[in-house]
Amino acid sequence: MRTTARATMLTSTGVALALFLAAGVTEAQQAPTPAELEKHKPTVPPYEPALDVLKEKGLQPPGAQPGIPPLSKAEFDEANRIYFERCAGCHGVLRKGATGKPLTTDITREKGAEYLKTFIEYGSPAGMPNWGTSGDLTPAQVELMVKYLLNDPVAPPEWGLKEMRASWKVIVPPEARPKTQQNKLDIDNLFSVTLRDTGKVALIDGATYEIRAVFDTGYAVHISRLSASGRYLFTIGRDGLVNLIDLWMDPPQTVATIKIGYEARSVETSKMQGWEDTYAIAGSYWPPQYVIMKGDTLEPLKIVSTRGMTWDTQEYHPEPRVASIVASHHRPEFIVNIKEIGRIDLVDYTDIKNLKVTSIEAERFLHDGGFDRSKRYFLVAANARDKIAIVDTKEGKLAALIDSGGKTPHPGRGANFVSKQWGPVWATSHLGDDTISIIGTDPEKHPQYAWKVVKKLYGQGGGSLFIKTHPNSRNLWVDTPLNPDPSIASSVAVFDLDDLDKPYEVVPAGDWSGIAEGMRRVVQGEYNKDGSEIWFSVWNAKNQESAIVVVDDKTRKLKKVIKDPVIVTPTGKFNVLNTRKDIY
Repeated sequence: MRTTARATMLTSTGVALALFLAAGVTEAQQAPTPAELEKHKPTVPPYEPALDVLKEKGLQPPGAQPGIPPLSKAEFDEANRIYFERCAGCHGVLRKGATGKPLTTDITREKGAEYLKTFIEYGSPAGMPNWGTSGDLTPAQVELMVKYLLNDPVAPPEWGLKEMRASWKVIVPPEARPKTQQNKLDIDNLFSVTLRDTGKVALIDGATYEIRAVFDTGYAVHISRLSASGRYLFTIGRDGLVNLIDLWMDPPQTVATIKIGYEARSVETSKMQGWEDTYAIAGSYWPPQYVIMKGDTLEPLKIVSTRGMTWDTQEYHPEPRVASIVASHHRPEFIVNIKEIGRIDLVDYTDIKNLKVTSIEAERFLHDGGFDRSKRYFLVAANARDKIAIVDTKEGKLAALIDSGGKTPHPGRGANFVSKQWGPVWATSHLGDDTISIIGTDPEKHPQYAWKVVKKLYGQGGGSLFIKTHPNSRNLWVDTPLNPDPSIASSVAVFDLDDLDKPYEVVPAGDWSGIAEGMRRVVQGEYNKDGSEIWFSVWNAKNQESAIVVVDDKTRKLKKVIKDPVIVTPTGKFNVLNTRKDIY
């Protein structure tokens, strides 16, 4: 209607203007009479622009809201730091939720301060840590975080190529590095150990248990990854800082760094034959994007934003974080899991300039996962949806999407073993309950079991982060570090792969450490290169003693406790051979 009115008005105005010009514009010429002008008046109301499109939105004015406790600049800075260090990984930078529940203000204000305080203080068996009673947060910090969650989140600024290149440092250029290994280390049996709250990584010798080197890295390194050759170690901190460490140097040292965003979790390198060590890729939580870099210098080459539409409801999402990235063994591709929108991107790195990406619709809230035994199929948890998505990396398509069988699957890389009954299988534990699901992974020789939960085991409780076995082991180890019960958090359950119906054995790694204080969270078993030992971190607060407990895999008995003033808040451990070969 408004378009028609506007057209009519414009037409009428044009006629009047033409008559006016024809009559002349000098004062000497006769002006049109009122009767003549009346003939050219519009017959419909004139066009008026619509200025009320937001009037029904109920927008709030900026600044503090009535009844919401304000935060001073110093309080906001401290709360923001705590949220980044402890909360953002599960709940999101914008607090929209993923592995953890949403913490947007429409929810937190409805729940109220007392509810939030209790939840932060005591946690839950479904995986929320007991930040207060564990001593990780003081009573004053718990109160501060309640106030913080009642206030609106603030989006950080963007981080693009300009900022990346400004942060990029090549400390030792490739031409100045050795051509052969210069040290006498058994590189394949080194462990890269995250010292979470100190912003460091330690290299520990798997044979002697000695600390061979300690590197300054990003804060709370999430993962370590190895180049296909085994020469380069890549670490990525939660603050987005990537370190490139040359293990051939004597001693090993950082040769390049780059900051790829404000918060990040994933880094990987090209593994396809002919492309070994050529490229690296890192994905960030904020800004939501990934960057492809040169494998030997970390020079940023290509940034790809992951903002877009959710696969199911086709709604725009402003924070689709890059969760996990793996490198295909069958095609020159990176497999990029984009959390909130439920998309898996197969990124072909053969032509960075003309990048080809195959996007697979899987399930929302993708998180972590690993390959099956053949390394053809990649299984990834959509943990907030209780699903497992399976990608055929040889064919480049979704093979299946199945229920995980439990609440909030969190496999880490998962655990592969061969069953006499079901053939090759892959297992995951769960954050939200005590379920351990075993999934068939052989569609060729055991099609009746493929992509089905063939058996469920039940462990000590919820709060599991990692499950582990090894081709040379007949044990299946399941941790529960985020369970609020200290006795469960400080021990691991181990199952017999030859008799899964046998009750699990509890291994009290926290007690074996000899540490009496703190929660002693026992986390992330990792095997040495031959599978004869499994290492567990005994993770305490920064101001408390921590350790690494080494267990003989065959006897399930204590073999060694590694303690050192350097070992502060140890979490992830990554054996070089197992990590670069995807052995788990």
